[in-house]
Amino acid sequence: MQTGLPGFILDVFFQLVIAAVIAVFIALNALWIIYYERKFAALLQIRKGPNRVGPFGLFQTVADTIKMLLKEDINPDKADILTFWAAPFIVFAASFGVFLVIPFGNGLIAGDVNIGILYVLAISGLAVIGILSAGFGSNSKYSLIGGLRSAAQVISYEIPMVLTVLAVVMLAGSLKMSDIVAAQTGNPLNWYFIPQIIGFVLFLIAGNAEINRGPFDLPEAESELVSGFITEYSGMKFAMFFLAEYTNLFLTSALAATLFLGGWQGPFLPPVVWFMLKTYFVVTILMWARWTFPRIRVDHLMAFSWKILLPIALLNLIITAFLVKVL
Repeated sequence: MQTGLPGFILDVFFQLVIAAVIAVFIALNALWIIYYERKFAALLQIRKGPNRVGPFGLFQTVADTIKMLLKEDINPDKADILTFWAAPFIVFAASFGVFLVIPFGNGLIAGDVNIGILYVLAISGLAVIGILSAGFGSNSKYSLIGGLRSAAQVISYEIPMVLTVLAVVMLAGSLKMSDIVAAQTGNPLNWYFIPQIIGFVLFLIAGNAEINRGPFDLPEAESELVSGFITEYSGMKFAMFFLAEYTNLFLTSALAATLFLGGWQGPFLPPVVWFMLKTYFVVTILMWARWTFPRIRVDHLMAFSWKILLPIALLNLIITAFLVKVL
């Protein structure tokens, strides 16, 4: 199609369209996951859950979202305003950036870069800067302790997660997301879930800890820290933290589906349907963990990572490297 416009203008236009589509998907997907978790938690705890607003309670999440957006936006006295305001945007931007390399289907990826999984690990790590900024900028002891806890938690669990990802990269021979999925082509026996069953379990545990969800929700422990690093936030800024939490839940599950469950691979159904089914399967596992296990102590949280997860992840990587070299 001849438009008469310079090439770089068309390129910028298409990039903006892709960014807008991703933003709309993130918002709608987060609304759905919140509704899904409420119903799933109600099922596990034998509660009916919100069921009076609209059919099957579908409008309850929408009503909660409108209420949150209309709440008064409060800034604490003596807060570092710039840091306090920037924190939720940094946390959300990190989640948004990871979406660019998630392969929803064959060719259905915003940017299939050669260092896809390395890009994911680098960008997702920026979220901890936002959380630390929220803790520092709020001028609250509860927020500061929550932010510091989150930083320590992310650093501790990032290492075993990276080691499990490295084992997958060794098997696939590539850092590119589409290549990792392509290496699992064929029947489900080719999915890395089978040779990397230990890595899959480690990835789920470490991923759940990195996104601060139960039983690893120490940075927001209500009984100890009120709400941790988000104690002083309200209105739109609180909504961005909330949106980022559920987006990170989806992203962690999408990465698990890509790295271990064959990504979009599957018979009969369209690739994007298979990808979403696998992703929501992992989402359900993480929700089950949150609503089943009690919150663990902070010293146990650290010991579990450094004394148990890290040695197992290192041993798994060494065995994988040996098998790749020998076989």
